[in-house]
Amino acid sequence: MTAELQQIFHTCDATWPAARQIVQDGWTLREGQGGGKRVSAATATLPGTLPDIARAEAHMQAMGQSALFMIRPGDQTLDHRLDALGYCVVDPVNIYHMPVAGLLDVPIPRVTAFCIWEPLAIMQEIWAKGGIGPARLAVMERAALKTGILSRWNEQPAGAAFAAIHDAVAMVHAVEVLPHQRKQGVAGWMMRAAAKWADQQGAHSITVLCTKANTGANALYSGLGFRHVGHYHYRTKTLAKD
Repeated sequence: MTAELQQIFHTCDATWPAARQIVQDGWTLREGQGGGKRVSAATATLPGTLPDIARAEAHMQAMGQSALFMIRPGDQTLDHRLDALGYCVVDPVNIYHMPVAGLLDVPIPRVTAFCIWEPLAIMQEIWAKGGIGPARLAVMERAALKTGILSRWNEQPAGAAFAAIHDAVAMVHAVEVLPHQRKQGVAGWMMRAAAKWADQQGAHSITVLCTKANTGANALYSGLGFRHVGHYHYRTKTLAKD
């Protein structure tokens, strides 16, 4: 794994934090408390190693979670072993990264996107319609340097997103646009608002994660100038919805 990707994965842990994280028996174990795969998946503490899978399974069972593993670049041996044990691939994810300055070239129209924390009720409603409920709001609360982003379009609420910073790298999560406001550039303005906020906080770069199945979002991030820098996927025996 490259140093750039290592930093991005550290940023993900810090900006979308698990309720509890334990390093034990060669694994980094995360207690998600319903906050989704990213805060619940186990990873090999040293990329490229193959610690005892049964120990990780036992730890996750003790947490009341199904066994779930994140497979990052360099984890091919772990990936093959889990495959042999009957674990299936779920939710392959693309990682995008770019300098913050790359999103500051176009002024954001007035009353289009606002950086707000604590989240307003309308932001929580927008997230809820996209399946981002209280457990994921609790994940947001655990991040240190953070903001929510509310977008308006056609003089109506349009979307919500969340951004946080770790070690001068911003990461955007929970990008949600209301169905009737999609395909009008709303998500792009929220990304630019996140970059403007990140720049004001001293961040030098910005990252976003996107499932490979989300073709629209992948096209958006590529169109904004994000560079595809890597990917990861999960393996599980239980196909839980994230």
